[in-house]
Amino acid sequence: MQGNRGRDQNPYGFSAWLAGGGVRGGKAFGATDELGFRAVEDKVHMHDLHATLLTLLGLDHEQLTYLFEGRQRRLTDVGGENNLAERLTQG
Repeated sequence: MQGNRGRDQNPYGFSAWLAGGGVRGGKAFGATDELGFRAVEDKVHMHDLHATLLTLLGLDHEQLTYLFEGRQRRLTDVGGENNLAERLTQG
């Protein structure tokens, strides 16, 4: 908490603007409560957002791995099943 020294960052709801990668203009989904504090509709996990961005860039997030502490890891960890790329590119 910052108290009265500025604006707090919102950990329970956020917005993301996407352009390029075939994303159709004017797409919007999800909603926050009346105060804009918590996501209440069509919640998206960060791993799903990352999987979506990688797909829009033409990469398969399940094949994109790196070696960390002797083990292959994915940028989307064990998530990414809710890939929104098709939903964002359809008319």
